Amino acid sequence: MEPLVKVEDVSVIYNEGEGIREVTALKNINIEIYPEEFVIFFGPSGCGKSTLLNAVAGLERVARGRVMVAGKDLAKLTDEEMATYHRHEMGFIFQAYNLIPTLTVGENIALPQMFDGVSRPKYMAAANSLSERFGIGEHSKKIPSELSGGQQQRVGIARALINNPAIILADEPTGNLDSKNVRI
Repeated sequence: MEPLVKVEDVSVIYNEGEGIREVTALKNINIEIYPEEFVIFFGPSGCGKSTLLNAVAGLERVARGRVMVAGKDLAKLTDEEMATYHRHEMGFIFQAYNLIPTLTVGENIALPQMFDGVSRPKYMAAANSLSERFGIGEHSKKIPSELSGGQQQRVGIARALINNPAIILADEPTGNLDSKNVRI
């Protein structure tokens, strides 16, 4: 069986070539993740967990090495292919939510389907179903600033799930949730 995610000798270097400003965030990382595996990266703050997730998500360029997801080298994807990857193959739950402040909760959840050209009635039905599942259905017409941190995180989780991606990447997904909602 082939790994779903394969990280080969990956290094991420910020401010490369800028002397004292250069920071190596990841150095020669190798990981294989197979379908249906549940993997947790843990370590102290600043050790590169978020950087590694961002590299696998295609949100961070690697200085050296290769990130392969579902047999595709992320560095070789066109902008259009990368957008498709982000909408269909990978769902990302951001530590800082990354919600659009001018969109409603329902629209934030539906965003990946909006970019796919799904009709409004269809994407809003999917968003409403997920918002109910995560206990935020009564907030679907509110904007993110009207929600608590835990509610905003549930919006981000629902958005990551709306297209039923093969891979879910989560950067501290339960950091703002109470113990009851962590179990949902």
